[in-house]
Amino acid sequence: MSDSGQLTGGRLNAALASAVVQIHNQYFGRGPSKGHAFFRDRIVVVVMHETLTKAEHSLAESGRRDHVLEMRREFQRTMEDDLIQAVEGLTGCKVAAFMSDNHISPDMAVELFVLDRPVPGEPAAGDGGFGSDGASDGA
Repeated sequence: MSDSGQLTGGRLNAALASAVVQIHNQYFGRGPSKGHAFFRDRIVVVVMHETLTKAEHSLAESGRRDHVLEMRREFQRTMEDDLIQAVEGLTGCKVAAFMSDNHISPDMAVELFVLDRPVPGEPAAGDGGFGSDGASDGA
């Protein structure tokens, strides 16, 4: 923990992974088998394994992979506010952007959060590839 009581380092990683897995569990009735998180500067990534339900696996195996992925996108849009609120609460930063995606084989999902500033209490990593206005120059 930092002097301000804010989680840092590995404790923050564990809390982020736990929060995101718990939210997935609330929405799907079961959570991923495991998840891990890491952050650097303004970027938080949570990777989860074995996220799909038995029904989703059955649909994918019957040739309906696109339907499974679209259904997952709809759930991610539905969960977005809860995921952002959890990350903001744990990091003390605002989420500037949220991106999410799934992969069927192997069964994995990722939640990516771009924060408005580096996580407090952590060493700065430069500008993280962002210009002073938050934009990349594309170079």
